[in-house]
Amino acid sequence: MKNILLLLPIAWLLSCKSTQTAAVAYTPDQLLPTEKSVVWKITGNGLKKPSYLYGTIHMIPKDQYEMPDAIREALDNTKRVTFEIDMKEMTNLMTQMGLMTKAFMPGGKTIKDLLSPEDYTFVKGKMAEKGLPSGMMERMKPLFLSTLFSGDEGGGSPTDNSAITSVEMELYKSTKTRRLETAGLETTSYQMSIFDSIPYQAQAKMLVDGLRASETDSIGGENQLDQLLKLYHAQDINAMQAMISDEGEGMAAYEEILLKKRNRNWIAPMGRMMREKPTLFAVGAGHLGGTGGVVALLRKEGYRVEAAQ
Repeated sequence: MKNILLLLPIAWLLSCKSTQTAAVAYTPDQLLPTEKSVVWKITGNGLKKPSYLYGTIHMIPKDQYEMPDAIREALDNTKRVTFEIDMKEMTNLMTQMGLMTKAFMPGGKTIKDLLSPEDYTFVKGKMAEKGLPSGMMERMKPLFLSTLFSGDEGGGSPTDNSAITSVEMELYKSTKTRRLETAGLETTSYQMSIFDSIPYQAQAKMLVDGLRASETDSIGGENQLDQLLKLYHAQDINAMQAMISDEGEGMAAYEEILLKKRNRNWIAPMGRMMREKPTLFAVGAGHLGGTGGVVALLRKEGYRVEAAQ
């Protein structure tokens, strides 16, 4: 009897461990996340310790950013922070110089070759407004040029980003302070290859559509960044994903390349990293929601993924 009593606590502990690390069987209707959160805790499916998922936004006014308490807790409990691209690579001067060499269209092609005279005049005018040197910028791949325009949504010179930051950069500062390991799910070369997988003509249309939409929205007092920030502060990851899908013939037409395929590609390396050590993953919040989002894909693989507030 004493031996049985001695074994009972051990059996109980083993049972708890089994429950905590076992794969979770979600029903199909449970895969889609319904909670509004940009921070998620990942357990089960063989994980000895929790890992975390943080939906970021690549551009946010500094006065609107505040690190969630759940992320501070996650940083205390993880050994590595993994970004879409390792921030060590992104902040490296040699990497940045290499990116610039890949940002231009080959064969001397320019934006003028891709646009109607009316649209070209419109884009060139926008370059002048933002202080972008048209001679060099006109040779850039339109999607790359779009990111430069987007980076100036907060106003001021594109080279003066004192009022704008990114969630990734703020998080990276914390990883350096804590001396945490960093990693990436993709390389800069891969992300640049995504630009080349979309025809330049289609990229040019996205550029013009985006600039015209921002101009129209600004007249109404709210541009696309304002709309996106509202959804981000509301932590509505499904609405953010839907916003991408609703962009008509532009970005939405390439959602498979820009979003869904990348989400699927991330799941295997995420699983490997989580088994190696507790990891905090920081990826764009638009990647989290929807049936093809990272939360649903992780749940489909048997992980328990719960909103962390």
